Amino acid sequence: MDTFNMIVPDLKRAEQFYSAFGLIVRDEGNALGLYTEGSEHRWVSLLEGRNKKFNFLSFGAFEDDFEPFRRHVEAQGVKLLEPPSGFENNSFWFRDHDNNLVEIKVAEKTSPNSKAQVSNISVPANVRGAPSRSAARKVHPRRLAHVLLFTRDVHKAIAFYRVVLGLRLSDRSGDGIAFLHGVHGSDHHMIAFAKSNGPGLHHCSWDVESIDQIGLGAKQMLDKGYSKGWGLGRHVLGSNYFHYVRDPWGSYAEYSSDIDYVSSDHDWAADDHDAEDAHYVWGPTAPADFIVNYEASE
Repeated sequence: MDTFNMIVPDLKRAEQFYSAFGLIVRDEGNALGLYTEGSEHRWVSLLEGRNKKFNFLSFGAFEDDFEPFRRHVEAQGVKLLEPPSGFENNSFWFRDHDNNLVEIKVAEKTSPNSKAQVSNISVPANVRGAPSRSAARKVHPRRLAHVLLFTRDVHKAIAFYRVVLGLRLSDRSGDGIAFLHGVHGSDHHMIAFAKSNGPGLHHCSWDVESIDQIGLGAKQMLDKGYSKGWGLGRHVLGSNYFHYVRDPWGSYAEYSSDIDYVSSDHDWAADDHDAEDAHYVWGPTAPADFIVNYEASE
């Protein structure tokens, strides 16, 4: 997964939110680009519009796979589209089962080639472990980890992204939620789908190096006035530790650490889990509106 684009009602508020979250926000004309510290890869682009709306998702392919991939997509009966205004014709575009716009382009692999390193380390006796609060560094995520999209039909989402895009199912829970990973080595999921009354973005997840970084990130957002969210906790499917922070439009940005990893040479045994195992092992009770799709309600 190379990048995604979202429309938000106010780019200034978006800049304030994602800057506080620890991302590098760049003015790119009529858009904002979201970057991680020390990287020139643009993970997210934001446009301004009347309502918040998930706009398109872009996947990268190796150069040798690009033309065979195009032929494969057409062979599935998927109609290819002209690129949106302002985009060069160096990729191909189509719509998924929920009418989301999807791009395939030649790009470097952005999913990790091994399990991300974590640093949940302690110190020996007689040594102070925690920094003073005044000396705590600001949290800067390392990369975009995954997105979770709302969908009208989880079964159709699994079928489309497996057959057309070649992703593989990691885990699911009935028709409620599903997680998919890439075949060239990726986290437990690079994209997930949750049942709703329409499409939309539930959350974008950002990788950090430790549970401590999750806690520090939650505190730095609280200090900036972003008090709504959910965490600290640990998921069952994916196993990652998490804290979600609600953005100004009802979706979430997640600090995530130590997610499961699927190597390119491993055949992950996907399973269908009970609903109680689809959410979290431990943590506070999720907010009542945590799975409300505000894009669909708009």
